[in-house]
Amino acid sequence: MRRNILQLLKWINFYAPFLGMNIRVVYKSPDLRTIRVQSKLNWRNLNAVGTHFGGTLYAMCDPWFMLILMHALGEDYIVWDKSASIRFVRPGRGNVTATFCITQEQVDAIRARVDAGEKIEPMFSVDVMDEHNQVVAHVDKLLYVRKKTTPSS
Repeated sequence: MRRNILQLLKWINFYAPFLGMNIRVVYKSPDLRTIRVQSKLNWRNLNAVGTHFGGTLYAMCDPWFMLILMHALGEDYIVWDKSASIRFVRPGRGNVTATFCITQEQVDAIRARVDAGEKIEPMFSVDVMDEHNQVVAHVDKLLYVRKKTTPSS
């Protein structure tokens, strides 16, 4: 799985929905605990009033917390997106960015609870920021995490 995520991240900027909405990964930390994504405003992601289409703002936030946690936990865990919400704060003009980070401490806490037999639903949040470092949108992502079950012999 880790290899699959590394391959996915290598090619993610060519993913058709991201290309269509002008979304790009602009930074990945070496441990893949932090990923920064950017969308530049242009005709492909412009709404009727000349600002970023709300779907673009959400799409740029969709997979990252799940992928970061999948990579950090490894193949013995199941990680799914369970729900999300977005709150639009101000119109997005120009370039917008969002930085996704899950700390090692958060990973360790999740792993400890799941290893103890819990199925958990951690919540992560991110702000989409404009070029003036103002919040354009706030996104909450609820994940589902559990240990993989092994078939009985």
